[in-house]
Amino acid sequence: MEIIETLLVVAGTGIGILVGYIVRKNIAEKKIGAAEEVSKQIMEKAEKDAETIKKEKLLEAKEESHKLRSEVEKENKERRNELQRYDKRLVHKEESIDRKLQSLESKESNLNEKLKTIVKKELDIEEIKTKQIEKLESLSGITSEQAKNIILTNTEKEVRHEMSMMIKEIEVAAKEEAEKKAREIISYSIQKCSADHVAETTVTVVNLPNDEMKGRIIGREGRNIRTLETLTGIDLIIDDTPEAVILSGFDPIRREVARIALEKLISDGRIHPARIEEMVAKGRKEVENIIKEQGEQATFETGVHGLHPELIRLLGRLKYRTSYGQNVLKHSIEVSHLAGIMAAEIGADVKLAKRAGLLHDIGKAVDHEMEGTHVELGMDLLRRYKESKDVIHAMSTHHGDYEPQTVEAVLVTAADAISAARPGARRETLEAYIKRLEKLEEISNSYDEVEKSYAIQAGREVRIIVKPENVKDEGMHLLAREMTKRIEDELEYPGQIKVNIIRETRAIEYAK
Repeated sequence: MEIIETLLVVAGTGIGILVGYIVRKNIAEKKIGAAEEVSKQIMEKAEKDAETIKKEKLLEAKEESHKLRSEVEKENKERRNELQRYDKRLVHKEESIDRKLQSLESKESNLNEKLKTIVKKELDIEEIKTKQIEKLESLSGITSEQAKNIILTNTEKEVRHEMSMMIKEIEVAAKEEAEKKAREIISYSIQKCSADHVAETTVTVVNLPNDEMKGRIIGREGRNIRTLETLTGIDLIIDDTPEAVILSGFDPIRREVARIALEKLISDGRIHPARIEEMVAKGRKEVENIIKEQGEQATFETGVHGLHPELIRLLGRLKYRTSYGQNVLKHSIEVSHLAGIMAAEIGADVKLAKRAGLLHDIGKAVDHEMEGTHVELGMDLLRRYKESKDVIHAMSTHHGDYEPQTVEAVLVTAADAISAARPGARRETLEAYIKRLEKLEEISNSYDEVEKSYAIQAGREVRIIVKPENVKDEGMHLLAREMTKRIEDELEYPGQIKVNIIRETRAIEYAK
């Protein structure tokens, strides 16, 4: 029974499944048929739309093609028109060129005819000119060469006059634009580097305890001597001179530093680069102390107080500066005393005279380092350290660069000349000195325009009186230039020489 029931259940289940399957199949087939119908409709619609779009695009393409064709045809037409215009212009230019060529050929033919005529006329003119010259020579009594010399002479006079005026104008312009002329710069350089002066005042001898010390100073592979020369800027000359080393250099302060450092090294016995550097530093410090002490001693000795500390230091530097062998610091002290004594005698300002006298060569403390004369450098230094205008003026005139406007300025100039001219003060023999003065006056007097000349300022200036009827004012500049050129070529002298030409016209009558 149970089996039958089970079979019935199984059969019922199978029938149910079969019926469900058939139902679902019918439903699915209906849906598929509907979907296929919709799809068919969509496809038909898409085909119709595609056909429509295709027709529209074809129309648009035809229109665009037609438009482009029209534009191309228009552009081609314009280019053809332009080429036709170019052709017309070229034809016109060719015709114009042909006409010009014909005209040029005609002109060339005319010019050739005229050239033949001109050549013929030139020959005729040359013949006439020759005849006229011969006739003029016979009438005037002089040859053409003599006439040429006369013309050249007159032309030379005119050119000299114009040259003199030109030189004067150039000098005025140069003075406005430049502070120093080239000749002055060269003369200052010669003054600072004179051969005889250098030979006497640019070397220092350091004595050694024995000749073995030379090897220790040189050091292994020369390292000690190179270090010392590099640190001091001084050349060490170690030769066969027994128990001596020579220090050579233009800067006396550096030479003094090298001397002190070398003596300390010799005394210490330990000589190597580090020790050399230490001793050079000590030497510099010691020299600076000496410079300061010497400057203070000079102000104390002359009674000049209230100087700027830097001016005192510069005064001390003058201890290591010489001029023709004369110590500049001693010379400055002497000038200060002389100026003060003369100022007291005539009732002038003693303090001003002594102050200007002490500072008159202060520029020599820096003239090895800076360009310019020691007078100009000194004036700049005094202005920088707020010295009075009276002191600056009094010291600025001692070489005649500026005209003295005060009594004290004249006294400083006189004191400087007295100190420098004192017998034995400077290294120049009396014979050489007199010969130089005589040669200076001889050169000046060799000119016809010169009436008298005087060598003054210890040969630093020549004052020339010219004949006013033989030279004009504008010719004086040319004469001065010729004289300075001759002096430079024929004389040997330190420093510079001022050529001062004076022309004056006097009218003298007597009342009776």
